Amino acid sequence: MSQYAHLSDPDPEFSDAFSKLPIRPPPLDPLQAIRGLMTDLAATTKTHNRSKLPDASSYSVEDCKITVKGGEITIRCTKPTPTSGEVPAFPVLFWAHGGGCVSGDLELDDFPNRILCAKYRISIVSVDYRLAPEHPFPIGLNDCYSALKWVGRGSAQYLLFPLLMYDQTVENAPRIFGDPTKGFLVGGNSAGAYLATVVAHRARDDAFFRNHKVTGQILQYPRVLARAASPPQYKDQLLSMEQNKDGPGLTAASIDWIAGLVKAPPADPEYSPLLAAHEGLAPAYIQVCGLDPLRDEALLYERLLREAGVKTKLDIYPGVPHGFNFAFPQLAASVKFEADLNFGLAWLLDAKV
Repeated sequence: MSQYAHLSDPDPEFSDAFSKLPIRPPPLDPLQAIRGLMTDLAATTKTHNRSKLPDASSYSVEDCKITVKGGEITIRCTKPTPTSGEVPAFPVLFWAHGGGCVSGDLELDDFPNRILCAKYRISIVSVDYRLAPEHPFPIGLNDCYSALKWVGRGSAQYLLFPLLMYDQTVENAPRIFGDPTKGFLVGGNSAGAYLATVVAHRARDDAFFRNHKVTGQILQYPRVLARAASPPQYKDQLLSMEQNKDGPGLTAASIDWIAGLVKAPPADPEYSPLLAAHEGLAPAYIQVCGLDPLRDEALLYERLLREAGVKTKLDIYPGVPHGFNFAFPQLAASVKFEADLNFGLAWLLDAKV
C-alpha cells in the first residue's frame, strides 16, 4: 500500500458535486469528445473568473503568429500596462495549456492568466502548440520550445535595447515587455506541465539561454512518466495509477489511449522527464491531486528534484481528481488551489536563481 493511499479518499464536497453531474453515454468519437470537453472547461473557467478580471486598462492581450518547423502557431501575450514613466520590463511566465497533448487551446487559461498578469505585474506568454494525433511527438514539444526561444529572444533584445522597446522597433520584446533578470518562469497544467518540465530541461542545456536562464517552474498535476517506462526500483512508490485507475475524470485507460495518439517512445526522457537528469534545474512549484492516477509520479518527481539539489515547493489536494479546479471551481479545494498558485508564483519570483 502506498504511503499516499489515503489521499484517494474522496473529498466530501467533491463527491457531492460529482454525484449531481448528468450521466452521459460513451462517446462515439473519443477524440472529439475530449476536445469538446476542454472547450466546455474553458467556458466554465471564463464564467467563474469573469467577475475577478482586473480593469481592462491594467493589461493588454495580443495574439501573434510565429513560424515553427513545418508551419505556424499562435502565441498569446498578456502583459501589464506600463504606468506613467515606468520602464516596461516585467518578469515573464511562459505557459502551456493542458489537454493530454491532443486537446485544449489558449482559451483554457486565458482569464486566469489575465488575473495573474495584473496582480503580479508579470508578462505571460501562452502557446497554442500543435496537437496529436495530427501532429505526433515531438511536434507539440518542439513548438513549445520554439515559442520559448521566441520569448527568450525578445527578452534578450529588451536588455540590449531598452529604449527601442517602447518604440516597438524590435520585433519580439514590445509584445512581451519582458526582463528575465526579474524572473523567467515556465509552467502549465497536466500535459502543459509535462511540456514545461521538458522545455526547462532543454533550456538548462542550451547555450541560447545562457544569459537569460529559466528561473522557475509551475507544474500543476504533471504527467512525467509513461506507464511503459516505469523504473522497477520505484514500483512500490508508483501505485496511484492502479489505485485511481477508474478516475473520476482521468482514467488509466484514457492515459494509455492518449499515449497511443501521441506516439512517443515511452522511455524517451523528453516524453518521460522523470527519467532525465535534474541537476541544475530551476526551482519548481508543484501542485498534485490526491485522487489522480498521476499522483505518485508527480510526488516522486518532486522528491527526485529535491535529491538533485533543486528547490521545490509542493501542495497536495486530498480527495480530488485530475483537473478538478477547472471542472468544479466552486469547491473549497479549488479556491485553495488558486490561492496556493498565487503563493507559489510569488515564491518563485522571490527564489529566482
